[in-house]
Amino acid sequence: MQYTRLGRSGLTVSRLVLGTMNFGPQTSEADSHTIMDRAHEHGINFFDTADVYGVQPGDGVTEDIIGRWFATGGGRRDRTVLATKVYLPTGDGPNDSSLSARHIRRACDASLKRLRTDHIDLYQMHHIDRNMPWEEIWEAFGVLRQQGKVLYFGSSNFAGWHLAQAQEAARERHLLGLVCEQSRYNLMTRWAELEVLPAARSYGLGLIPWGPLNGGVLGGVLRKQREGGVARSGSGHAATSLARHQEAVAAYEDLCAGIGEDPAHVGLAWLLAQDGVTGPVIGPRTVDQLDSSLRSLELTLDDGFLAQLERLFPPPGPNGARPAPEAYAW
Repeated sequence: MQYTRLGRSGLTVSRLVLGTMNFGPQTSEADSHTIMDRAHEHGINFFDTADVYGVQPGDGVTEDIIGRWFATGGGRRDRTVLATKVYLPTGDGPNDSSLSARHIRRACDASLKRLRTDHIDLYQMHHIDRNMPWEEIWEAFGVLRQQGKVLYFGSSNFAGWHLAQAQEAARERHLLGLVCEQSRYNLMTRWAELEVLPAARSYGLGLIPWGPLNGGVLGGVLRKQREGGVARSGSGHAATSLARHQEAVAAYEDLCAGIGEDPAHVGLAWLLAQDGVTGPVIGPRTVDQLDSSLRSLELTLDDGFLAQLERLFPPPGPNGARPAPEAYAW
């Protein structure tokens, strides 16, 4: 396993992040426990979850599954850098969502109870809360840190200027602030390169890409369809993306076949090669999928191959691979 620092913090994490969103809805508890054990065997120490993951939104089923795994002992909790999230609705009440001090406190305590632990290593805002003052958010987070309930804080689905807002507000309070941003980012969805990734680099935040294979579209979906397999990209955003870019996806799969590599491994390896990326969130539904993903750590994509990927999936903006404002300004 390869390791890196999480942003500018002193925390060391694996370069593959175990995503747990499938635990409960698609993967049984027994299989989820097996996947987590295997992750530790591979040296993956960074686990990502959220208080809304589960069979129904807000029921916390996934955190419960992880908590019962921790409770089996064997040093499982001590060997895990545990990340969860707060913001989305966890109930029907008017105060059961957002980043208010009240919801942050109640959501954190509920997550700790489900996870059967006394602290969360990384507590992430699941989304920007445009209605909440940063003074309230950082004060609430500061209390959690003083109580020893949370060690580090991160964000998810923020714009670049939201990161700047958060960090400057933290600076005013003489706080460490955010250490990472979790953002949708993959070969086909490169909007983060305009402002989010440059802002994260500037403020010393690690970027954690979610959806690294674009809902399975970059995981060899066309090959699986030809072979009669089940493809993840059958509905929603992934299906729309595949329909819009099927020619490029077909060329991508041919390109990967030409070097004898699985498209999923190439997609992860491309992310791992991007400056500022801590590690992508992988969401295996089976142990075999987890085992397979480690191949991405061994892949080195040469300049010629990277250039071919760039032609297939160009960055956003008319002016090529540039951050904002050069990406779209004269």
